[in-house]
Amino acid sequence: MTSHLRSILISLLVALVTTAAVVVVTYLSFPVTGIRVEGATMYPESDAWDAVSEHASLLTLNEEKLERRVESNPWVQSAEVLEDSESGIVTVEVEERRPVLDAEVEGQRRTLALDGRELPGLGVSSLQRVELDEDQVGDVLRVGRVLKEGGLLMESVDAAGPGGIAATVEGRRVVFTDEVSGDQVRALEHVIGRWRESAVFDLRSPDRVVATADADVGDGTGNL
Repeated sequence: MTSHLRSILISLLVALVTTAAVVVVTYLSFPVTGIRVEGATMYPESDAWDAVSEHASLLTLNEEKLERRVESNPWVQSAEVLEDSESGIVTVEVEERRPVLDAEVEGQRRTLALDGRELPGLGVSSLQRVELDEDQVGDVLRVGRVLKEGGLLMESVDAAGPGGIAATVEGRRVVFTDEVSGDQVRALEHVIGRWRESAVFDLRSPDRVVATADADVGDGTGNL
């Protein structure tokens, strides 16, 4: 073995030993001692553990990569990773998607969140299954987004038929068709607060909100 080759091998060995020493010191100084998931019902904490390598260190933990890994789960809307350097615990704060629509679409069952993401099931939610075509699914999600932009949450879609679509919004029954304007949403928020005795709020007339005491919307089978 030539002296030149011996020098190269020695250099490589020194580099490996140095790297190993740095890894060991880093882990011993700032080890990840635990993973805690907050705000999750459907996302399993074990998945967060699987996303962090064994003997991980706070100094080498890639927070953005871990957040993306957690957000790849269909139940997770967003995730934020927080590190506690004193305890070594990594906290993953999760905002989960909720199913708002359990639909039969052209013979296929689809469970959707408000952002249109298809979910693997209902989770802990209990929704009335409704029959919709593909266009109606788009209408429902579009109306849900308009409501959200106006500060109102569509919690579930409860019935659908020739007369329109019935949904639960902020705990109240709301009926609509394919279009709901931002002005209607702002008016709805005011009307819901003012007419608390009303059972149904009707948005099927353009630019109008009609409050009614009639609670008989839908036949209990998802049909309107």
